[in-house]
Amino acid sequence: MPVRSSRSSVMRWPDAETVHQAALAWARALVQAWPGIVAAGYFGSYARGEAGVGSDLDLVVILRDSDLPFERRAVAWDIETLPTPAEVVAYTVDEWRRLPERSPRFARTLARETVWLVGAPPVNPADDPPPTHAP
Repeated sequence: MPVRSSRSSVMRWPDAETVHQAALAWARALVQAWPGIVAAGYFGSYARGEAGVGSDLDLVVILRDSDLPFERRAVAWDIETLPTPAEVVAYTVDEWRRLPERSPRFARTLARETVWLVGAPPVNPADDPPPTHAP
């Protein structure tokens, strides 16, 4: 959230590095508390280096699996510790792999922009497989 300068009434928005470090600490703590997390990162304006005053932090988390519906998964995670407003989307590994079929444009955006803080995303089936070399 914006912070007041110690000698002024002017509010300052946290810089990108402050947000990145806070997101990194948040992701590390999340993995410790929730062992089923495969990867966590952020995308959007902070990932593109375009964030400014009022920008929110768009977080993405990939879970091994979940019994909760998509819209309820991130409710238990405390995002109040982050220095900006934040929103979390949480996919299971299976949903992540199907994302290019269900939402190709968003899947491309996530593939291009996401700054992964912990773990690594599973490969999407739409991605080209690595080349194999004959012996």
